[in-house]
Amino acid sequence: MVASAALALLLNACVWGLSWWPLHRLQGAGVHPLWATAMIYLLALVIVTVGSWRSWRGVLKRPGLWALMLASGITNVGFNWAVTTGDVVRVVLLFYLMPAWSVLWAWFILQERASPRALLRVALALCGVGVVLHRPGTAWPWPEDLADGLALLGGIGFALTNVLLLRLRGCAPTERIVAMFGGGALLSTVLAVSGTLAGRITVPPGAEVHWLAWLALTATAFLGGNLALQYGAARLSAATTSLIMVTEIVFASVSSIALGASQWAWQTALGGALILSAAAWAAFDQPASASSSSSTQ
Repeated sequence: MVASAALALLLNACVWGLSWWPLHRLQGAGVHPLWATAMIYLLALVIVTVGSWRSWRGVLKRPGLWALMLASGITNVGFNWAVTTGDVVRVVLLFYLMPAWSVLWAWFILQERASPRALLRVALALCGVGVVLHRPGTAWPWPEDLADGLALLGGIGFALTNVLLLRLRGCAPTERIVAMFGGGALLSTVLAVSGTLAGRITVPPGAEVHWLAWLALTATAFLGGNLALQYGAARLSAATTSLIMVTEIVFASVSSIALGASQWAWQTALGGALILSAAAWAAFDQPASASSSSSTQ
């Protein structure tokens, strides 16, 4: 049971760690990341809704689930757009500042006062981000392009998603899943349409088998990864779940460097080590009996 749950979580981490590849292929076919995200999540949402259409009633009645929709939308739009247009390793590292943001969101939303150890982890993770972002000749470490900003925003959204899942743990799992996929579909669609009308992004090309196949494959993989996460997270402690999820960085780093989508500089390695240390510390510092909440990531 434990082995199968761990393998399920590794499958989820692998799906998200490799998600940059089909998104890059879609962009190469002329499909902007916003349109790709919109179509992937709309397709996934249709599939989820067919199996649990009554869950929409609960979503519409609970404002907390609306907030979850927004947080999940920010997470997926930020991550997918950033990982498509930026250096994959850099984006994933900045995204996984998530444990630090979680401390702050939990303090604000759940009234969980941060312990000295938690604040020290936040400081450690922020130091790592500072190292990753710093450029010679600049006074302050600051996002250098859109991908950096989107990665940080996506991580903030991911942290908020996880905290809201804890707050909404009394809701039915199907309601939370519908809200999360609905948020990804809604926000990306609104931004894609707005960007197209403003002339900032182009509409997707005509229907062609090669990019539609990538779209269907990615939507299927995201759904499979989410189901694997639901299975694994329900059977392992929060500490174990969090630690296994961090392996997404390994999958993304190895694959992107091997395929030429990233460059592994000493500065990125040092900053990444600090961020990973904070994430691993956060995982081991959780109560062993705690159970992890599900997420679309």
